[in-house]
Amino acid sequence: MIERQMELSRRYMRKDKMRKLKKKLVAASGEAREKILYKIKRLSPSWTEASLTQSQNQVATVKEPREPKRKAPAPRAKAAKA
Repeated sequence: MIERQMELSRRYMRKDKMRKLKKKLVAASGEAREKILYKIKRLSPSWTEASLTQSQNQVATVKEPREPKRKAPAPRAKAAKA
């Protein structure tokens, strides 16, 4: 069971790192962009930039509308002491 937890931990860390690198890649240009692409390819050799644009388009179109916030009920008046 310990091996399974170690494997899951590595997987979660790798996903988190990929998420961060993809965010940086969108804003980067020039040599910094090449370094980030190198790091991404090292983590996931089958990854392509086309998948990045696809995932961004999907996220933009899949966003669900938020529910309006409910107003808090009005506070009750305290009973007068007799």
